[in-house]
Amino acid sequence: MGVKEINQPLPRPPGLVGEGNPAVPRGLAERLAMWSARRRVLVLVLWLLLTLTAYASSFLVPGTAIQDADYLDGESAVAERAVDTAEFDEGAMETVLIQSRSGTLDRSTGTAVAEELKRAYGGVGVLTVRGPNFSTDNRSAMLSVELDRGRGEDRKEPIEVVEPMLDATASVQKAHGDLRIEQIGAGSIRKDFSIQDAKDFRRAELISIPITLVILLIAFGALAAAGIPLLLGLTAVGAALGISGLVSALVPISPFQSSLVMLLGLAVGVDYSLFYVRRQREERAAGRSLHEALLRTAATSGRAIIVSGVAVAIAAAGMYFTNSALFDSLATGTILVVLMAVLGSLTVVPAMLALLGDKVNSPRIPLLWRRSQAASESRIWNTILRPVLKSPSLTVLLGLVLIGLMTAPVAGMKLQMPTDDQLPKSYPIVQTRDRLVAAFPGEGSSHTVVVEADPASAEQVRTAMADLMARAGATGQFSAVDDPRITTSVDGRITRMFVPFPQRVDSPEAEQTLQLLRTELAPAALGGIPGATWAVGGSTAFSSDVSSALRERLPLIAGFVLLLSLIVMLLAFRSIIIAAVTTVLNILSVAASFGILTLVFQNTWAEDLLGFDSSGFVVAWIPVILFVVLIGLSMDYNVFILSRIREPLHRGADLRDSVRHGIASSAGVVTSAAMVMVAVFAVFATLSTLEMKQLGVGLAIAILVDITIIRALLLPGILMMLGKAPWKEHKALRRVPSVAHE
Repeated sequence: MGVKEINQPLPRPPGLVGEGNPAVPRGLAERLAMWSARRRVLVLVLWLLLTLTAYASSFLVPGTAIQDADYLDGESAVAERAVDTAEFDEGAMETVLIQSRSGTLDRSTGTAVAEELKRAYGGVGVLTVRGPNFSTDNRSAMLSVELDRGRGEDRKEPIEVVEPMLDATASVQKAHGDLRIEQIGAGSIRKDFSIQDAKDFRRAELISIPITLVILLIAFGALAAAGIPLLLGLTAVGAALGISGLVSALVPISPFQSSLVMLLGLAVGVDYSLFYVRRQREERAAGRSLHEALLRTAATSGRAIIVSGVAVAIAAAGMYFTNSALFDSLATGTILVVLMAVLGSLTVVPAMLALLGDKVNSPRIPLLWRRSQAASESRIWNTILRPVLKSPSLTVLLGLVLIGLMTAPVAGMKLQMPTDDQLPKSYPIVQTRDRLVAAFPGEGSSHTVVVEADPASAEQVRTAMADLMARAGATGQFSAVDDPRITTSVDGRITRMFVPFPQRVDSPEAEQTLQLLRTELAPAALGGIPGATWAVGGSTAFSSDVSSALRERLPLIAGFVLLLSLIVMLLAFRSIIIAAVTTVLNILSVAASFGILTLVFQNTWAEDLLGFDSSGFVVAWIPVILFVVLIGLSMDYNVFILSRIREPLHRGADLRDSVRHGIASSAGVVTSAAMVMVAVFAVFATLSTLEMKQLGVGLAIAILVDITIIRALLLPGILMMLGKAPWKEHKALRRVPSVAHE
């Protein structure tokens, strides 16, 4: 049978049982499939143009970077926004550290090198250089450097002006191999992070793409069939990144967004197209024409992709309830990449299948070529399901016990935002920071006190701030400071002061000093200034405020996501019981993921395995991301498996045989799709940052739980216990198009 079959008039083959004639396109998925198949070259060209144009255009449109205050919440956000809206008569601050590699730093040597650095900084935008100051152990010297950022509308971010100074510092370092000469500041930190993040991103791409291709080759045994899902996933990611870049001209974009888009885009893009290609091959293997096979695939897998994509998008929309620009950015990126994956699966994949015809099964891969012939049922899964279907109650009990054991650590989960103390020790800038803090403790942890008052009260504010520093020092919980660093904005409206303390910013002692400042010291020292308002910010405040806000909003987000996912499944299968069962199973897989996440990252046993230093907490925004994403992704497998179970039931088959057939016949494609997701997520668990490690582990664990305990034990066991009652459609929903279809 040739590709030309697609262009023939629509046949109406007799004898097809079910909701109408599946050979006649009725739903959106079927109509899109046939339209794309007939215009296959046009569809492929348009998709390629869309991807390239969107991606290229994003580089031409100036985007809006997310600001520091957009990550914050509560009082810390008030402090940061006050500083952001003010213009201080100071540039970007950088600190240069000079150390002896072997022992004591001779003061004459340190002074000479400092003078050499000052000469090197001439003409590179440096306003002032203070120092050198020497450490008490006589091993280190420090310079404080102020870089010109410009004024008014021409004012630049620190990262935009730091490059020439970095080059100058590096040139002096080359001339003094026996010394360590390095710099750190807002600009150099962001510069180093952007370099390290780019390396991580490239490494993730280089590892995940070949792994994904290998899994697809094993699943299909043919290069063309394996290439379609991979190409769809990559182009969906490219298009989504491009559109996100265009959207960033209107709303702030987070640097985490590109990582999440790649992580999810490659996973769902490959998943959706894999389901589509595999089902089409099964229909062809059953002897159906290319045209009929494509229609049946669209009526089953195509509709399931729509439901799954809508579910993931709705779940991602729950992040908008956090009222945070960070989560708004992540939600937008997730929704865009999922919608692009759905659109590509419903149009590009049918076009490719129509273009290739039966050549989709070539060229065959040696030793794997037999996989290009679609198998009916998995023997392994038939063996697994035999005792499950025989003793469903015992199976469900076993599954719940396993889920309970994995979920148990959640009771001790501690949510906290990461600070500088959790930055990867492999980053050069982090090593510089650690050396600087060790040599000059006063350059380490601090709270930021920001006061807004009438400019006429500027001197009174500065006096009160100095009094506040004295009060803090008298408590013995803060670092002693003789000359407080107090700066006032050009218009005299905003005054800022750093209050240092000797502990790590994520320590309980740091939290105590924060609360002491907020509740006692600041009100006592600043309360007498007429009309003044103040806020205490900084790293400790950031972690405390954001963590508290996320804990408060998580129930609202969870309720929204669960309710809408329940509605989606209800409309898809027209059964209240099925919708409730899938929702509960989704919650169980997410809970197990939370438990494993807590067990891994709040303890030290997995540090060497995953290459991290235990922080003793789970990053506060990770559960939000995991919950909304996993609820959507978990529905993928439920939708496809339940669709396959329902098909024979609608033809009058026995429940036991239908459950066995539905799971065993979908085992190959679902397992392959899950392995792709697990592989991609596991790659992200190897990245440098704590956030990406926790996100990768959490997603990978949840998918593994979903395809093993949920699919092998709980789902078939519960369905057998409930009998045929769940499959009776609710009368009020019978007119709603169903995802399940013969």
